[in-house]
Amino acid sequence: QLQVVESGGGLVQPGGSLRLSCAASGFTFDSYAIAWFRHAPGKEREGVSCITKSGARTNYADSVKGRFTISRDNAKNTVVLQMNSLKPEDTAIYYCAAVAASWFSKCPLSTDSYAYWGQGTQVTVSS
Repeated sequence: QLQVVESGGGLVQPGGSLRLSCAASGFTFDSYAIAWFRHAPGKEREGVSCITKSGARTNYADSVKGRFTISRDNAKNTVVLQMNSLKPEDTAIYYCAAVAASWFSKCPLSTDSYAYWGQGTQVTVSS
């Protein structure tokens, strides 16, 4: 059974850092692109970052460029989202998503591009 599970969320002060992990099982991990999305109260779900199957290409939302870094370790079936310089507006539930697809350019940050979703992990940025 294909499964992705997020971990690493929590409460952090503005300017702090968190490291989210997405652990995958039940499928050939290096055949899937992985993305992170977030959903804040009163807002639509937003694409944060994605990484292609090999890890060669990444994509970031403008709101997190320069602060967040996505990476993957195909040997460990894990994708990490390193989040630095966190702001209160980063507060949301963060979701990991996967799809067996590839693109000629950057991976997309649209929700309908991804087929498999985790349950999410809460990130709260507050003093």
